[in-house]
Amino acid sequence: QVQLVESGGGLVQAGGSLRLSCAASGRIFSSDRMNWHRQAPGKQRELVATFTIGGSTNYADSVKGRFTISRDNAKNTVYLQMNSLKPEDTAVYYCHVANGAYGRDYWGKGTLVTVSS
Repeated sequence: QVQLVESGGGLVQAGGSLRLSCAASGRIFSSDRMNWHRQAPGKQRELVATFTIGGSTNYADSVKGRFTISRDNAKNTVYLQMNSLKPEDTAVYYCHVANGAYGRDYWGKGTLVTVSS
């Protein structure tokens, strides 16, 4: 069993930066996909960034060039560095660990990011 705890959310002005952290308790496999999702008010949850097997990363078009996902295996932590924030980035951000081969699917409770204009 894995528990995920996000932190680092808050209120920031447009153009500012935040770094989200997701600390995992329990074993994280090197083959696990580490994801950040977000859900804005009245909208569906969307995948923002993924850290995949082998260290490759993928981003939603809306955040490419502004957000960076990284992973510290020694600390069992995944980060999301968010720069040049826009009001449309306002959402609850969720950490997610997935591994279909082992039936692993874990979610954090989320952290709220609010970007003011």
